[in-house]
Amino acid sequence: MISARALHYVLKIGNRARNIQFFRDVLGMKGLRNKEFTQGCDAACNGPYDNRWSKTMIGYGPESSHFVIELTYNYGVQEYELGNDLAGLTVASPGALDRARAHDFPVEQSTAGHPFVLRSPDGYPVFVVPDGEAQVQRVALNVTDLAKARSYWAGTLGMLPVGTGTESSRADLTYDQGKFVLELRQSAGALDRGKAYGRIAFAVPYDVQPRIDELIQKTGGTILTPLITLDTPGKASVRVIILADPDGHEICFVDEEGFSALSAVDPESNAALDKYIAKDPFQKQP
Repeated sequence: MISARALHYVLKIGNRARNIQFFRDVLGMKGLRNKEFTQGCDAACNGPYDNRWSKTMIGYGPESSHFVIELTYNYGVQEYELGNDLAGLTVASPGALDRARAHDFPVEQSTAGHPFVLRSPDGYPVFVVPDGEAQVQRVALNVTDLAKARSYWAGTLGMLPVGTGTESSRADLTYDQGKFVLELRQSAGALDRGKAYGRIAFAVPYDVQPRIDELIQKTGGTILTPLITLDTPGKASVRVIILADPDGHEICFVDEEGFSALSAVDPESNAALDKYIAKDPFQKQP
């Protein structure tokens, strides 16, 4: 049984300036840290690209205590083909709907169990809970076989069901008593991950990672990137293993010890991010 801590979900973004406006000025998140890279990642953190890129961690509090969003930006890539793999993010954000209207982001009515939905500049759906403590509450992924997906995420990876009821079209799973929920939704048809496919990340103790490797090999699962240590210049090194569930959804397990040091909030991150956006030759300001 794996015991883990939910960390973040990765979104590839095109117009970085407009996206930062959406996540920061509309949803009310704060930049937590920003890092620029000159070449691609050995664990395909920025997708299948070997170019200059950046990642911006953004959320409602430090990643040590909050689930956050990672915005991955590849210089020169202005848009991505979206698939139907990501069903949406759910965030609680008081005032977000008024801020959306003020910044010309349409507020849509939703029939998916949430009253309101916003769409990021790239088209990612964000279901908004307009009251309560500001936080990223859940990530919903579409799956082609709910029973098979539940068996993988719960049976193999050890996530626990939220609540006592069961639904034929949805499974809610958690590692932390429901503070963050991974929602699996039965897809009505085939799954298309497009070019903007994301990745969800969890932290586990360093000595647990080899056991995950052994478990996935034993059960015949997919390992996209075997255990590998990634270096961030001037920062702590971390070890990761990247998996794929039966539908190809990417899962990263990072070592808690290294990641705790790496993920400390950088108070200069917002200023640095604004600087890089202003200097970006590929995009215009919103």
